[in-house]
Amino acid sequence: MTAVLKNSPSNSERLPVDLGDRAYDIVVGDGLLAQAGALIRPVLVRPRVVVISDENVAAQYLDRLQASLAKADIRNETIILPAGEGTKDLAHLGDLTDRLLDLKIDRSTTLMALGGGVIGDITGFAAAILLRGVAFVQMPTTLLAQVDSSVGGKTGINTRHGKNLLGAFYQPQLVIADLTTLDSLPRREFLAGYAETVKYGFLGDPEFFEWLERHGDALCAGDRDAQRHAVLTSCRMKAEIVAADEREADRRALLNFGHTFGHALEAETGFGDSLLHGEAVAIGMVMAFELSARLGLCPAGDVDRARRHMAARGLPTDAGRIALPSWTAERMVAHMHQDKKAMDGKLTLILARGIGRAFVERSVDESMVLALWRDILPG
Repeated sequence: MTAVLKNSPSNSERLPVDLGDRAYDIVVGDGLLAQAGALIRPVLVRPRVVVISDENVAAQYLDRLQASLAKADIRNETIILPAGEGTKDLAHLGDLTDRLLDLKIDRSTTLMALGGGVIGDITGFAAAILLRGVAFVQMPTTLLAQVDSSVGGKTGINTRHGKNLLGAFYQPQLVIADLTTLDSLPRREFLAGYAETVKYGFLGDPEFFEWLERHGDALCAGDRDAQRHAVLTSCRMKAEIVAADEREADRRALLNFGHTFGHALEAETGFGDSLLHGEAVAIGMVMAFELSARLGLCPAGDVDRARRHMAARGLPTDAGRIALPSWTAERMVAHMHQDKKAMDGKLTLILARGIGRAFVERSVDESMVLALWRDILPG
């Protein structure tokens, strides 16, 4: 159940992530940038924060956040990183940790990630490894980060071998999702987050997907009530899954629905802006449904329903339309083998028996995966 957070705006709501002594809250509402200092003060060991953001987000929101921190008598310093997925690499992680150490942080210092999934991931990973662990707070400013990447404690960076292959499970002290930051998102970035929102309906909540079929257009057009419902529903579902399986031993793997295919697409496109993470996931989810149908697990009508819904919102659903002639099925499957869930040289896939009925499968005949890629890719 959600609850109104005490000493916060009346239209904010709180969701707990129940992890024992690592438990924390997700706060969702409007105007929370102005309330951030008051919200984070109770979780600080001492009133010192280093805000980590990117050039784009800092230009829009850093002044408001700093004013809020100052009002709460919280000393704050700032590190600005380049925007984009390319920041999630060893070079930028090394630069970030050196700059933090230059500031002479100690274990009582709290890091604060102000930005999307890239900033949240690299900040969380830096927090996990600096001084063998310092506290951090997530303040996600994109829909994708608010519904997914800021919650659950997955942190990491990319390597030339694949996505998020270096990282740690490391929980934040607090997540503050200010819905007003969604108003300034470029439409493409917003839709990338919408793909991760739809994922929750696909993997385990068919009623939520039906709600999105009715209200998705309003949500994407900026309807705040629809956005609030979508963010709270997504966070509630993820919080429940993470509480049951923090380190992805079993059920949490369901949250990767579409990601094994999607990460292969991201790897082939170089983790750049030509294909955003959410766009790759949208294509990957359609592929997961298609493979499920080919295996006789999923009704073909559900494949079409999933594809139509995302295409109608403006998301890509066909890898063939972005593929280059040099792409081969064998290369794509090789990328999939770099997935963190792969075991003993075998792919681990999240498949579906229908919308809202995802499951983990570790025994798919690889020839079926190759055949799917061959049918999709050009040439």
